[in-house]
Amino acid sequence: MRVRREPLFLARQSYRRRRLEDAARLLPVLGVFLFLLPLLAPGVGTAAQGLYLFAAWFALIVATAIIARGLTRWPGVSQDPDDKLPSFARDNPDRQAGRD
Repeated sequence: MRVRREPLFLARQSYRRRRLEDAARLLPVLGVFLFLLPLLAPGVGTAAQGLYLFAAWFALIVATAIIARGLTRWPGVSQDPDDKLPSFARDNPDRQAGRD
């Protein structure tokens, strides 16, 4: 019988959250690509290009909703893995800026 081992490098939740954050950062790039794609098809009519743009827009909205739902699933996972501030500095924004 195999014993389930813990992950070697990253916790599964923080790894998934980081990948979702990466996907959220790439969505605008994907949107620009999808919106500029009809310019490469000159033989297609205006109505078909308009329908394509609305379909691409809708797909981007759905993708954003799915990613946002996934990101709110783990609110306790730190967004910054290099966050080494003590707890009192995290709670007080004036301490982070060096103001007392």
